Amino acid sequence: MTRALSILLCSIFSFSLLQAENWPRFRGPNGSGKSRATGVPLEWSESKNLKWKYDLPGPGSSSPIIWGDKVFVTCYSGYGHDGGSPSIMELKRHLIALNRDTGERLWEKTVEGVREEDPYFNFMEEHGYASNTPATDGELVFCFFGKAGVVAFDFEGNQLWKAPVGAMHSSKRWGSASSVVLFEDLVIVKAGDESRAVVAFDKFTGAEVWTAESGMFEQTYGTPVLHKVSEDRTDLIVAGVGEVWGMNPSSGGLRWFAKTNLLGNISSSPVISDDGSMMVLFGGFPRTLGIGLEIGKKGDVTDSAVIWENNDVKSYMTIPVFHEGKLYFVRDEGIACCADPKAGTILYEERLAHTQGRGGRGKPFYASPVLVDGHVLAVSRTAGTFVIEAKPKLNLVRTNFIEGDETRFQGTPAISDGKLFLRSEKAIYCIGHE
Repeated sequence: MTRALSILLCSIFSFSLLQAENWPRFRGPNGSGKSRATGVPLEWSESKNLKWKYDLPGPGSSSPIIWGDKVFVTCYSGYGHDGGSPSIMELKRHLIALNRDTGERLWEKTVEGVREEDPYFNFMEEHGYASNTPATDGELVFCFFGKAGVVAFDFEGNQLWKAPVGAMHSSKRWGSASSVVLFEDLVIVKAGDESRAVVAFDKFTGAEVWTAESGMFEQTYGTPVLHKVSEDRTDLIVAGVGEVWGMNPSSGGLRWFAKTNLLGNISSSPVISDDGSMMVLFGGFPRTLGIGLEIGKKGDVTDSAVIWENNDVKSYMTIPVFHEGKLYFVRDEGIACCADPKAGTILYEERLAHTQGRGGRGKPFYASPVLVDGHVLAVSRTAGTFVIEAKPKLNLVRTNFIEGDETRFQGTPAISDGKLFLRSEKAIYCIGHE
């Protein structure tokens, strides 16, 4: 084989991998919300660039995940939705596997609810019982179903193990939302509602490996992220009420912590800058703030690592995304923002038109934005998907709708193989060029 041919084949192979990137957890690789894919359609409707649609057996607010030619998505049925049973014991969670290219259902599995489930009232009505996004390592799929526990399946749909995480309730009884994180041979969940703890399980057996308990995890709904500090050190970054922790993901030991003024509910998740030097976290209620923090240190880093903390760069629920040294996000109430993450200053903040839409007591945005091909895709609950150019001056390219689906779009989208995957309370949609 000639050197030129070898380079060409390597280039083709690399491009193929780039196009078919996996989206293995909430917000994709390490929760960054960023895709390397190109060619994803930026315009779609029920009659344009819609490759397929799959009607779900019930609602949900979790995100799809993708590995190879398989799409996995969760939802729930039997209780807690229009037409559901009045008995909480009828609640079922579903894990569905679809063919990525055709939308054909490969299999569907259900997990029974438990008597301790939070009843369907107040803000449980806003997100329901399938808000935790699963994760996969390419061989197994791991689901966190709140008080019903953590469940492992193989790619053929066989249930391998099921492990409890507790059945406590927060004072507000808002249920569970934190998603699964994988590290080496561990399945890690933040069971703040269920046991005020972060818990790690052996991914092959479901045996509990370690538990880190703290009352600060009550009413925290975000998902941890991993930070590779060096070749021999990776930190698990976990947000709690009034503190951020950097943990050893292998043992659960505490490596560093920083005190914050993010008190009350912490619904957002940490996000790490592209160069790995800092993280940003939003949260707090009734006073919502944002914090910028240097990462990679040890001990109490409150005074040495906090770069900024203010009520300008913030959102209550949605998570920001880094791009080319800037921070992009859409606040829950429908205000598009760009910020300087190093200085903690706003570069623009402008309200998106017609974001209130239909239904619900919550705010117009539950899903977090994702970035693809230089554009921020911000999915609102009922007013369509806003396509915004990722530049420090607002350019709203278009707003896309899928007519005929009057339910809420609450899950953050996934991206793979040049396609975008959206989920509503009714269906999952694959968007790709015709």
